[in-house]
Amino acid sequence: MKNTQKRNAFTLIEIMVVIIILGMLAAFVIPNITGKSEEAKQKLVCVQMKSLSEGLKMFKIDNGSYPTAEEGIAALITNPSSDTYPSYSKNGYLEGKNLPKDPWNHPYIYLNDGEMFDLVSLGADGKEGGSDDEKDQKLSECR
Repeated sequence: MKNTQKRNAFTLIEIMVVIIILGMLAAFVIPNITGKSEEAKQKLVCVQMKSLSEGLKMFKIDNGSYPTAEEGIAALITNPSSDTYPSYSKNGYLEGKNLPKDPWNHPYIYLNDGEMFDLVSLGADGKEGGSDDEKDQKLSECR
């Protein structure tokens, strides 16, 4: 009588070959993926700051000046002074009721010297200065 049972399992060698192939794929793919999320966040910062910039420009068109540094970009959501800004848009200059935060969940910094304004994101570390992924980004440096 012949034993004609079917084999229903993988051998140890077959499993090891599959693990080695998966390891090689991971070695090629992971270095290409890492760092892309930080690069995407840095690009998103410029997009968000440009959107805030458009709101600030509309604010100036309606009111004759940009908000002061003390009023900040919060002036794009609520009128800081109806006496100072009687032509303030009834819907504000940003959608929503909350100020946007940068991709690292830090507030944007609004600088105004009286004539020009700039917006700053402190980057991944949330501290002034830094380099690489932790570098501060300014609207004036966005392309």
